[in-house]
Amino acid sequence: MFYLHESVPNEKTWTTFLFTYESTYFQDVNTMLWLLSGKAIPLALLLVWFFTCRHWWYHALLVPIVMYIVQIVGLLNDDFEYYDNFEYQYFIPIMAIVIPSIYLIRAQMFDKINNADKTMQELEEEFMFKPKTILGKFKQYF
Repeated sequence: MFYLHESVPNEKTWTTFLFTYESTYFQDVNTMLWLLSGKAIPLALLLVWFFTCRHWWYHALLVPIVMYIVQIVGLLNDDFEYYDNFEYQYFIPIMAIVIPSIYLIRAQMFDKINNADKTMQELEEEFMFKPKTILGKFKQYF
């Protein structure tokens, strides 16, 4: 999938039977697709990891996911001059929620480790939310 950009012509305009794309910022469509695939492939892998992770810390994956989404939006945005100045303000609120919550869970775990004789696996299972219905499993991730 990383070499998908090689199937795109080295021209400023790419015309297919579905759409026509004209690269306005980059010199050719191949460069734009190369940069897009360099961000979309790690984003797809992170999303798979996020939705299949069973550990209590999987919400920490939201930080790089949001970062890749912001980078892709910036790549597809036509107005590049002003976008780079404010791109980090979009994922700082998410990090402000995710990082303290992970720290609090970690503090609770270490408090229970010091006060009880449980293994790390038992503590992870204690913190893990296990819904019983399909709708509950879907709501677990959102």
